[in-house]
Amino acid sequence: MSRFFSQMLKATSGVLGILCLFAQGVIASPETVIEAVNPDVINSTEALGILRNRPKLENFVNRSTSKRKSGTSTFQVTNVSELRDISPTDWTYEALSSLVERYGCIVGYPDRAFRGDRSASRWEFAAGLNACLNTIERLLQENVAVLREDIENLKRLTHEFERELIALGAQVNKLERRMAFLENHQFSTTTKSKGEVLFTISSASGERALDAREQDEFNQDLQNGKFTDAQRRIDDNATFGYRARLNLNTSFNGKDRLTTRLEAGTLFNLSHATGTNMVRLGHDANSDADLQIDNLYYRFPIRNFTGYVGGNSLDVDDIFDEGNPFLKSSGTGALSRFVRRDPITMRGEEGIGAGFTYEFNDMFTVRGLYLTPDNDGANPELGSGLFNGNFTAGGQLGFYPTDNLAFNFHYLHTYYKEDHVNLTSSTGSGLASDPFLGTPTILDAYGANGNWRINDMFNLTGWVGYGLGRAQGLDKDGNSRRSFGADLWSWMAALNFVDIFKEGAVFSFAGGALTHTQRVDAITGDLQVPDQDTPYIIEAQYQYPLTTNILLTPGFYVILQPESNNDNNSIWVGALRTTFEF
Repeated sequence: MSRFFSQMLKATSGVLGILCLFAQGVIASPETVIEAVNPDVINSTEALGILRNRPKLENFVNRSTSKRKSGTSTFQVTNVSELRDISPTDWTYEALSSLVERYGCIVGYPDRAFRGDRSASRWEFAAGLNACLNTIERLLQENVAVLREDIENLKRLTHEFERELIALGAQVNKLERRMAFLENHQFSTTTKSKGEVLFTISSASGERALDAREQDEFNQDLQNGKFTDAQRRIDDNATFGYRARLNLNTSFNGKDRLTTRLEAGTLFNLSHATGTNMVRLGHDANSDADLQIDNLYYRFPIRNFTGYVGGNSLDVDDIFDEGNPFLKSSGTGALSRFVRRDPITMRGEEGIGAGFTYEFNDMFTVRGLYLTPDNDGANPELGSGLFNGNFTAGGQLGFYPTDNLAFNFHYLHTYYKEDHVNLTSSTGSGLASDPFLGTPTILDAYGANGNWRINDMFNLTGWVGYGLGRAQGLDKDGNSRRSFGADLWSWMAALNFVDIFKEGAVFSFAGGALTHTQRVDAITGDLQVPDQDTPYIIEAQYQYPLTTNILLTPGFYVILQPESNNDNNSIWVGALRTTFEF
């Protein structure tokens, strides 16, 4: 009954005004009256005249209000639980049912029926009556002729249910006042907030990873007695950290969106403790608990075109399709940073810039972007700015042949100025990140991803990325490395098992080759040789929804041959992430 009542209120918010119109005798213009030929049909002027003669309900409202104020009420609205049910055999029920069938004036039930096979409470019945009054009044204002019998029935019904109608009108007024109060005190009429808080317990175990240069230096120190093997061991300290985000999504026309994300966290980057970026958590964020704006961009559609303009932390994946639906999210997806998306083609110099998507049809979509880092795009100094500092430019072609199959092909061109080179976006080996020792570098990256929803239970996703790095000048030691090149590779595949043991739960098993080099041009005597071995990652996790707003994700991942060095032992990371969404 409460659901029916709430729906009736939405459909009949003007009922009290309608009743007053009837009571005061609102009369249609005589010039537009439709003449009735059938004696059983009554025209608008006559109908409103008949309704004008019924008792005025505002007298009851005023009388009951004054009595309540004086504390000696002679009129009191009966409690809903005390109201007598209206049986389908009652004349009132039959009268209203005929109005409902003839004018279709009740929208509270999905099938527009009045539930003629069961009893209705007087409160529910009054809500239906209000809906019919609303419909008849609208028809009369449009000068549509109605049956005299219907007008007479309305008169009798409104007399029979005066108290309930008054109570319903009072409830409408109360709700309107509450809505007005909420609108006047809400944060914004155009902004919706969405929050996410996650807590993670994690632990890394194994030995600190060393690249080729560090391995050589460590071996020399080991021979000289400065260190022992035990000093390479990672401290097996479990840690507890959090990340809190508040997204403010603002729309000015119902289709556009201004995204402002606030973030604070204490989840440390595990690379400091393990010696490699390959072990990073996918949701690490350490701001020493200071609140900061983490994302700020505006998205606006124009037919098949959607534009993006970012003032802070507009990322490649905000525009491009990562093709990894179950693992791409940092808060609810993969535990590791690498498995979320390809670091060669789905990350880059991001922050300030613009992008677009254009949907040719349901099968083909093209995307493009131009981005610069926050500290470059907003900096007017020499070697910075929108076009003189680091930047990423590229495009993507999306191909969606069926509803359960998707492919994306992408290209990125990224420029890194001197001493700001990071070709793997801190997700690969140290050599792959900076193969030319600080030399300004261009990276041309090519990649593809695909996702296949096999059936309701299984989903298969994967991607591959290739990058060609080219040195553009002198390294930090003043050596020219112009025209030197390096080849970077990465790939990943994941199988998701959906609704395992509980609806909404997902078990995922993923693996791949982390970003590494297979060719690096070097000066004779350099230790900058290609990565000696291929580093691999294996991740297993289980996303278990405790409720619709709380997600528990236990899992682990292991890095084999970290830093592409077979002399390094495997590093294991275990994590338990709890995500609260509100």
